[in-house]
Amino acid sequence: MAIADPRVTHKSGRMSHASLRMATGEDVDLILELIQALADFENLGDQVEATREQLVKSLFGERPVAEVILIFEGAASAGFAVFHPNFSTFLGKPGLHLEDLYIRPEFRGRGHGRALLQHLAQLAVERGYGRFEWTVLEWNELAIGFYRRQGAEILPEWRICRVTGEALDRLAKSSPRKAMNSADTNLLGGK
Repeated sequence: MAIADPRVTHKSGRMSHASLRMATGEDVDLILELIQALADFENLGDQVEATREQLVKSLFGERPVAEVILIFEGAASAGFAVFHPNFSTFLGKPGLHLEDLYIRPEFRGRGHGRALLQHLAQLAVERGYGRFEWTVLEWNELAIGFYRRQGAEILPEWRICRVTGEALDRLAKSSPRKAMNSADTNLLGGK
């Protein structure tokens, strides 16, 4: 299903057409290819563990946890955006979290990133979400500048906290009662 046929402007000033559409289960191989390309761009290519089977289950299974929009220039895949809902306790509303946005190098500077951001902002508004947010690597100055030009506020005081792999397993297996007793003792001034 095509979402839009936005006009995008090349750096040369000429107009072209791009098409956006929601990904389907038939796009899993393309999504995996784009994930790997993004990871390679971020010098994290060796960290991709996603498999075709995991993506089918996570994106198109019984309880999808994220959605994907693909952008094409003609028949060529230009990039994608992966997003999912989150929740703001302060707003009391869900928000839209952009997990990944990637445009292939040969398609950059043609308005595809902006088209994806605009579409996701429209989706957030249509769904009644209170926020649209994402993270950006601090070394990616081109992306930071691009996001600022789109009206994004960069929040330097926030840091991502992540528990994964063995640390996640350890945390999951730790005893809440033992942690609670320790915290209670510390609050009461004990050791």
